[in-house]
Amino acid sequence: MEVVAIEQALRDRPGDLTAWRAYADLLVERGDARGELIHLEQRLERTRPADRPALRHEAAALAAEHQQDWDAALPPGVTVLARRYGFATKVAVEWNDGAPALIEQALRERFVTALRITPNGDEEWLDDDDVFDENNDLIPPRAIDAGALADLDLGRLVELDFSYLRLGGPGAEALVAAPAIGRIETLDLRYCGIGDTGAAALAASPHFGDLRRLHLQHNGLTADGVRALHRFERLVELDLRYNRIGAEGAEALLAAPFVGSLTRLLAYRDDVTDAGARRLAAATELPPALRSLWRSA
Repeated sequence: MEVVAIEQALRDRPGDLTAWRAYADLLVERGDARGELIHLEQRLERTRPADRPALRHEAAALAAEHQQDWDAALPPGVTVLARRYGFATKVAVEWNDGAPALIEQALRERFVTALRITPNGDEEWLDDDDVFDENNDLIPPRAIDAGALADLDLGRLVELDFSYLRLGGPGAEALVAAPAIGRIETLDLRYCGIGDTGAAALAASPHFGDLRRLHLQHNGLTADGVRALHRFERLVELDLRYNRIGAEGAEALLAAPFVGSLTRLLAYRDDVTDAGARRLAAATELPPALRSLWRSA
């Protein structure tokens, strides 16, 4: 199998150990020490416990010796958050005028399939205790200028993290206008302030049809926003904390096509009101484990 083809196969199926071994052999032939690292780390999974410390030490020493060279193609301003066999798989870039160019370059790396875009140091968020006004309504953040998101090619990604970046509704709308977005399975929008309009834009986009995990903590959603989420039919994890969706929002959640498949649901009693909490605790639509959690809340 050609190198390009096997790399594509590994992006699609990163847990395919047989394909990684074949790729390791190709790397060894090319003098790339990551081939040796793949063999070492896979041996580590199969060896007896008494022999693992020596193998871990050998693998760590090999990575320490070569990691700087392996990361040389990444430009300054790109931070590696996760690796597999020495290859960067998740990277972070601070949002500023130069961010789109950095993101484009970082996503050329062969196995980068997860991206975190972070706020710059000039952006400040309110503390959790100060995000609601005297009428108990969410204080919206001042959104960043995120129009450049519409020009990003994110076609390789399966995970996208904007947490604490003040997208607002316009930023969410710019994101769905991007020319290519990958098979996103995890989308983290905590504290992004996208509101109901942003949630509706994301839910209506074909880019996010494969979404499994959605983090929407502190986004100013109401029951209307929860109803928009019904389009995410494959969700198994949903974070709705600090969204005052009320009892109506709890009912909207229970009407969602994914509700019976949820393995994790995060919300506070204040978000759904006492009436909503009682409804969730008794709801046969929720899996038994989640109903049990709400009964104890």
